[in-house]
Amino acid sequence: MERQIANEHIFDEIPGNKGPRVITDRGAVAHVVRPPGSHRLRPREHTVAVMLAASPGIRVSFDDQRVHEYDGDAGTISVMPANSERKVTWSSTCEKVIVTMPPQRLLELSAHEFGAGRAVLQPPPFGLIDLRALHLAEMLKAELAREVPSKIYIESLITIFGVHIVRNYTGADSLPPRRKSGGGLSNRSAERVRELLESRFASKITVGELAAVSGLSPRHFIQAFTKTFGESPHRYVLRLRLNFAEELLVESVLSIAEIAHLSGFSDQSHLTVTMSKHRNRTPRQVKQQR
Repeated sequence: MERQIANEHIFDEIPGNKGPRVITDRGAVAHVVRPPGSHRLRPREHTVAVMLAASPGIRVSFDDQRVHEYDGDAGTISVMPANSERKVTWSSTCEKVIVTMPPQRLLELSAHEFGAGRAVLQPPPFGLIDLRALHLAEMLKAELAREVPSKIYIESLITIFGVHIVRNYTGADSLPPRRKSGGGLSNRSAERVRELLESRFASKITVGELAAVSGLSPRHFIQAFTKTFGESPHRYVLRLRLNFAEELLVESVLSIAEIAHLSGFSDQSHLTVTMSKHRNRTPRQVKQQR
């Protein structure tokens, strides 16, 4: 059984024969396959791991010695803030993609996304499945498997991955102010709906699903949502998708078609028409402003 004690960088304690890795100034990534074992970690970077295959029987403990046990399925995400310590034990073969980011990089992404004050990582519950993170992890795995991985492409994917982490696993920004008139969502419902939309804006989500989270009928939910957020659910999701697409157009080397897919649009034409209508510019124009 493997037993390792980590050095400052998490990849220092993972043998090179356990999978390929690329280290860049913006972060690092590795595709790792390890037999049953354990290790104690205290990396200097923020570290996120995404399971690529099922791995039952995972145990995690912290400085307080409290032990958490769960079964890891494909898409299970683990978020570990920099300079925090934990011991991890796994009882079956574990395949995952690990992404690390310097704390300063997270601050930069947070400042770009939200302004100052939203850069504190808030790890999700153990066993949480994040399908968007899984999709990005699979893209990173595929690039690492190439004979000569593209460092520029990997940096772009790490940036996209980082934006996803900032949006979904950092300290929650304040909710939009409630309207004085009644009929809006409660603070609890508004927070739950906002979190759901920010984590799934690129996939199909119905008003019925959102209404169920709030315990309202779809018609009443639309009215309450609009009073709380100042725009309809459709416009809210559209704004999230366009914001994400614009960020990828500026920050990444992905094609417009790839960005359209990642942002939740059916194809490049759909993104172009929507962006032209609501932002008065095309994706190509945004890309040329880099």
